[in-house]
Amino acid sequence: MNAPLRFNDALLITDRAFKPFKCVAWTLLEGDGELSITVVDGAESRPVARCKMSSSVYSDPVKLEETLERTRENLSREGMNCAPWHMPE
Repeated sequence: MNAPLRFNDALLITDRAFKPFKCVAWTLLEGDGELSITVVDGAESRPVARCKMSSSVYSDPVKLEETLERTRENLSREGMNCAPWHMPE
C-alpha cells in the first residue's frame, strides 16, 4: 500500500490494529488535522494507551504502520497484548 490513505481508511486500520481493545479517535474542528487516539480496555472502559498523529503520519501508510507498531509494542511491554495484526497491502 503506497498510495496516501484517506482519513476514514486510517481510522479503520487503526481500530483493527488494537483489537481486542477499542479505539476512540477524534480531531478538533478548528485544529490542524491532528488525530488523537485513545485505546480503551473494553472490560473496564479505562484508557490503556494514547497517541497523536499529524495528517502527514496517518495519510502515509509507512508512517502509520510505524506509529501503530510502536504503540502496540508499548502496550505489550505493559502486559496488554493485542491480537495479531499486519498493515493491509
